[in-house]
Order: sequence, then C-alpha cells, then structure tokens
Amino acid sequence: MNRFPRRIFPAIALGLAALLVAGCGSKARRVSPPAASIQQLTVERDGSWTVDLRLHNYSSISMRFERVSLAVSVDEHEAGTLQASPAISIGPSAADTVRATLRPQPMARLAVADALAGRRTLSYRLEGEVSATPDEANKPRTFEVKSGSTLNPTPGLEGVLR
Repeated sequence: MNRFPRRIFPAIALGLAALLVAGCGSKARRVSPPAASIQQLTVERDGSWTVDLRLHNYSSISMRFERVSLAVSVDEHEAGTLQASPAISIGPSAADTVRATLRPQPMARLAVADALAGRRTLSYRLEGEVSATPDEANKPRTFEVKSGSTLNPTPGLEGVLR
C-alpha cells in the first residue's frame, strides 16, 4: 500500500509537465481595434495646430499603421480632420505617436485660445478611421475609432495643451 502512491506520483508529475508545455506553445494571435488620443496639441504662430496623436495597438501581434483620418472637435466645436500616413509598426500592446498638422475652424480656434488664456481644461473628441495591417498579413484593415478626453494647459510651455 505504501508503494502505490510512490509509483503514481511520477506519472502525475510527468502528465502535468506535458500539459504545461503544451499550453505554452499555443499562443492566440488576436487582432483588436486600435485606439487614438491626443497626447499634445500645440498652437503655432500662424494659428494652425500641431497635434501629437498617440496610436495604441491593443492586438497581440504587431500592426503597421498606414493611414489615419480623424475628425477632431474641441468643446463641442468641429475643428477639422487630422490626416496622416504614419507608415510605422507598433508592437503588441504598445503605443507610439504620430505628428499631424491641422488648420482649425474659427470656433475651435477660439475654444482652444480661451482654454489657454483661462488655464482651464479643454475637452476633445476624435472620430474616424485608422488603417493598419496586422503582422504577416498582406491587406490593411480599417478600424472605426471614437474616443474623447481632456487636455490641460502645460505650465511653462506657451500655447501647449497636454
């Protein structure tokens, strides 16, 4: 009776080790919609905006970001459309920034100027499409993007919201 548990223990341990190794080898390759947000908005001398757009890849594989077309609104005022062709690869569950320029509509320009002058928070919304190609795929996929957040004046940097 004492020998039975000793003989079965190595077989159980070997079986558990085999299951563990088999589980490690099958990694799911998941493609998830990316996200976009404004990391920084800088008002230039000519009134245009330079926007540092943060692209986040939530997929479990790398994605090559080909095209971005996002309508921007600030404090509920349409600003215009950000267009960019970044042609950058972003690794799994990682993010990177892309710089784009926008000539904002007059009401949006006033909303940003008011937020900067009053040192107050500015809300924004992004809505549009991001085109990205999953690693090892030939054809880009288009993802709908809708997001919103807020920006705050950056102390010590004139005309910059983060």
